[in-house]
Amino acid sequence: METSPLTQQARPSFQPKISQLYGELFVEDDGNAAHSAGFWREFFLLKPDKGSLQRRLENIGPDELLHFQYETRQLFQHAIDCMKSGRGPSDEVALDTLTVFLSGVLGKRFTNPSADIITVLAGLDEVDAVFSEFANAIEGIIKAGRTLDLRRKAIKVVLSLTSGAYQTSLVSYFTHRDLFPSLMKYIQDSDFELHLFEALLLLGLLSSYNQFEFRNPYRLRLEDFVNEATIQRILNGFGRICTTSRSKYAAIKEDLPEGWNLGSTLTYIGLGVLAPAKAIAPVTVKDDINERFFELPGPEAAVFLAVYDFASANKLFCSNLVSSTLDVKHQEAPLSAFLSLSSYILHHAYRSPRAVLYGILNLLTLRILVEDQVICKRMCGDECTLAVRLCRQRQPFVPVVVGSRPPAAHILDMACDAINHNLRRRLDIDLYIACINLIHRLICCVSQTRMRLNYHWSFLWQTLVALFRFLVTYASDLSTQSLDIHMLATPLLKTIALAIASGNAFLPDAAAYDDLVYKIVEIGDSPARFKAAYKLNTSQSGNPSPIDILVNVSGHYRNILEAETGNGRVRKSLSPREVNKIIRQGYETLDVPAANGLDSFEKYREADERGLLKKAARLAIEDARRVLRET
Repeated sequence: METSPLTQQARPSFQPKISQLYGELFVEDDGNAAHSAGFWREFFLLKPDKGSLQRRLENIGPDELLHFQYETRQLFQHAIDCMKSGRGPSDEVALDTLTVFLSGVLGKRFTNPSADIITVLAGLDEVDAVFSEFANAIEGIIKAGRTLDLRRKAIKVVLSLTSGAYQTSLVSYFTHRDLFPSLMKYIQDSDFELHLFEALLLLGLLSSYNQFEFRNPYRLRLEDFVNEATIQRILNGFGRICTTSRSKYAAIKEDLPEGWNLGSTLTYIGLGVLAPAKAIAPVTVKDDINERFFELPGPEAAVFLAVYDFASANKLFCSNLVSSTLDVKHQEAPLSAFLSLSSYILHHAYRSPRAVLYGILNLLTLRILVEDQVICKRMCGDECTLAVRLCRQRQPFVPVVVGSRPPAAHILDMACDAINHNLRRRLDIDLYIACINLIHRLICCVSQTRMRLNYHWSFLWQTLVALFRFLVTYASDLSTQSLDIHMLATPLLKTIALAIASGNAFLPDAAAYDDLVYKIVEIGDSPARFKAAYKLNTSQSGNPSPIDILVNVSGHYRNILEAETGNGRVRKSLSPREVNKIIRQGYETLDVPAANGLDSFEKYREADERGLLKKAARLAIEDARRVLRET
């Protein structure tokens, strides 16, 4: 029976011409025959199929790719020639092709990574000449390419090479060929601040490359950079990136505090039945929420590495970051956006190691700012205020404050929130050390300058005392878990002792100081137990140690309360008001030592954080690869 002409026939599958050329390039029994000039002309005129090229490279193993070294070298060299020609669209096609090609090649697990990658791309005999030519061509496009889009594609090519070959010697070709002026020129010319992300990410990776092994030229460039207009442009772009990244947290769970409205007002005065019905929130599976939070922050967080490098090397950058507090065109100030996103990352730090690492990196950046006396004084003063949206996605919430405050107040809230939401037996010691060090330096600043920082101090004392109790309760677990526990205990004790010794210098009134002492009285004999649990010795010098100060204050009021109770002057169960009255009476006999040595600290040294910074660089590399895959 003949087939009816009305029967639907299977449609033939058509393969794009460029995909056919990819197939012809990687043919096993092709020998070492060079492809014709017409082949390469057509190859770099057709629009690249990134997905097709990526799939072909994924299907080729490392050893098999070495077998195709003749073809891969041809591709790499002809791409360089097209870039140097400056003619479109071949130069643009070459850049797009190289981004995918280098990601695919450098992502292979070769037996001898450096030697094998060189063999695939250029050959051991020609590597210097080929990569010098490649670096020169890329540098020329980034600096003076005919369009901004072309220049951005060139940055992506370098990002692909840098992130893929970070553990090899190939990156050194971009330390010899300095890209810093070209990157700054691109940033100056860029017409969209969000497009600065790739340039900042590349700058962070290059300036962190082997920084502890040799004097990185990009770090020298960062130290000497004084163009404030470009710095401000970098900060504005960074602020936009932070705002965009924070929106991903808010998309999972909105956490803006509710303002006063008709419904809340009627409920407050007892007429809640008259309030309009609230919109029903969509039901979301808890596991789905946790999984989505686990994925955050996104790969754009890798920009924190560049900001840290800039802050650690350039005081002018730090000054501009703090002074750029005025909102422009209804956009958040860069510092406000940075603190806000850091708050969300630290709030959820317990969910993933990468959140912890980025959170600590941001805390180190803030520590660098705070340790500069001039900048810290500005951050604590009322002449430099800003509004910051702090994370409120889980209880206990940070206190709601409407309006602008000094940056130091927001930093204290952010650090306290991180402490409250990441407590667990397997404590992230490094995270807590970074938080307490930051708090201690801020208290040192307001104590030494006698600045009355506008802040809800009771929240800070409550947080520090809660951490103190936690360390007492789980002393045996924490001591065996980490040898660094004393690096957390020491600044914590110094911070509380400094507040007791010089609280009158920065607290707003006597009631605030009474509240601090009340918190110490509440913990009872915990200071003595803390001293015994962590085997802390009494100071041999004339000045009492921080733990001795806490033991003396706690013991002083415990003796007073026991004496008053024994004499029948007070009841065994006291109200807070009665305790406060006894606290004020006890000041007459309380011996509060001077803050000798309590307000001192060691300045930040990168060498002390060498291991953490190397981990941060590796994390930024992984995020850079993820960015390239997603774009």
